[in-house]
Amino acid sequence: MSEGSFGRAPSLDDLALIAERAFAELPEGFRRLAGEVVFRVDDFPPDEVLDELGIEDAFGLTGLYQGVDLTRRSVFDAPQPSRVFLYRRPILDEWAERGDVTLEELVTHVLVHEIGHHFGLSDGDIDAIEAAE
Repeated sequence: MSEGSFGRAPSLDDLALIAERAFAELPEGFRRLAGEVVFRVDDFPPDEVLDELGIEDAFGLTGLYQGVDLTRRSVFDAPQPSRVFLYRRPILDEWAERGDVTLEELVTHVLVHEIGHHFGLSDGDIDAIEAAE
């Protein structure tokens, strides 16, 4: 599926399908390490999340990792899956503004970034890895 195949703004289900395909195309070792991360696509982050992160503009957050990252887990943690949220409207807004990536590339980027947090990487760590590529 490419951005030209929609003819309309991609729905939540469309973005979820793109994310599923993006995850399936990641290297097997990366997917295995990601474990049982649950993915969810919403239009926008909840106001409580934006407030907690100090973000005023709902379009300023394209994805979010929620959970205990792998570097901080212990046997005492309640067994709850980590969750990666992708926010459709901010992703579409960034995609339209940039114009230099496909929607699939942008969704993959956001997905990998949030899984990086699952691995215990900070935004700075992830930015450094991306800059080295």
